[in-house]
Amino acid sequence: MASMAALFVKTPYPSHSLNKIPTTHFAPALKVSISLPSGRKAHPRLRVSSGLIEPDGGRLVELMVDEPLRDAKKGEAFALPTIKLSTIDLQWVHVLSEGWASPLRGFMRESEFLQTLHFNALRLQDGSVVNMSVPIVLAIDDSQKHRIGGSTEVALFDSDNNPVAILRDIEIYKHPKEERIARTWGTTAPGLPYADEAITHAGDWLIGGDLEVIEPIKYHDGLDRFRLSPAELREEFTKRNADAVFAFQLRNPVHNGHALLMTDTRRRLLEMGYKNPILLLHPLGGYTKADDIPLSWRMKQHEKVLEDGVLDPETTVVSIFPSPMHYAGPTEVQWHAKARINAGANFYIVGRDPAGMGHPVEKRDLYEADHGKLVLSMAPGLERLNILPFKVAAYDKTQGRMAFFDPSRPQDFLFISGTKMRTLAKSKETPPDGFMCPGGWKVLVEYYDSLTQATSGTVPEAVAA
Repeated sequence: MASMAALFVKTPYPSHSLNKIPTTHFAPALKVSISLPSGRKAHPRLRVSSGLIEPDGGRLVELMVDEPLRDAKKGEAFALPTIKLSTIDLQWVHVLSEGWASPLRGFMRESEFLQTLHFNALRLQDGSVVNMSVPIVLAIDDSQKHRIGGSTEVALFDSDNNPVAILRDIEIYKHPKEERIARTWGTTAPGLPYADEAITHAGDWLIGGDLEVIEPIKYHDGLDRFRLSPAELREEFTKRNADAVFAFQLRNPVHNGHALLMTDTRRRLLEMGYKNPILLLHPLGGYTKADDIPLSWRMKQHEKVLEDGVLDPETTVVSIFPSPMHYAGPTEVQWHAKARINAGANFYIVGRDPAGMGHPVEKRDLYEADHGKLVLSMAPGLERLNILPFKVAAYDKTQGRMAFFDPSRPQDFLFISGTKMRTLAKSKETPPDGFMCPGGWKVLVEYYDSLTQATSGTVPEAVAA
């Protein structure tokens, strides 16, 4: 997909009436006076309207420096105190720069950090509330804090010593690691992948401020053409005359059960009166834990799903979501949903245990399977988003294909877990016909075969795309 110019289609949205708080570093929100519907929307009674949902805060906040100014900003960066970014830090710069976290204008200052930890929401200057459930923060250590001294600005550099951004009007405050982990994951048990990677050994201070990103973040991995910003996605949806956008996030290969869910969702939206619902198939492209399939292989598999006609390319947009993965269950799924609002999605498909993982110490899931979708239905700042819970799909042995589970005849259904799928692929066995398109399954087998050839079956280190 080619890069596209920014385009925002604005539609009215409901807002809460709340008291104002002191000035923060959010972009000013547009004030729209519309009564707030009581309770979560019942999907069959939704009012069908044209145009895309507005971004949080009323407009998309992109933090990229205009091209004519980039050389000057680079020169300025070399004269400032510097902070070296980790791979995950750079991914968060990417997220912020394109407006996925709108209306944030940079790494969180302490007030935004505390609101995120304790309320899963941020209150804007006009009193309205937007959802924000995971902290987007930058950690520094004592030596970096000392080098910054009394400066009000710092430059952010990547691992190759290239200037990436300037952080202005900075605020430095303590990094309460235990509190952050406990409130984000609901546990401080050892073995939480993101916490181990980005928090436990990080600096004891956090630095927030207004971000100016010097150039678009690129990875040069052959996948940048799929990394569409919220502005580019909105333009693509508009070009396709979308009157509804339904988002599906995944970090696993697409099987025919997923495809059934997505095609059935489009059918339901058409029945509700929408004329051209568009699917945003949106694999997560940031940090993932060690046993997840790397992004490059997942994208190969997703392309085969489209090539084999499992999903319709005319009504599907495949793009990469640049956020790192926390595996923080009901807390994190709110972030995933909120970011898709900023990309133009007004429907969000949610399944069993979204953003969850196994308990790092005990032999059980870390989160209750239904809590993610229940939390989304009640989360502050997500009232405008329509939540579409998964229907359970399994392999129907009587029909030889994936179908929605019928509890009246459970003996006819075969549930193929992710563990079972991986076992079959590793042993180069073929799953039942109709479970996954042949091209997609071939990619999965090739991935596990590449592991065997390269490392004698050892799963590679965590992938930071």
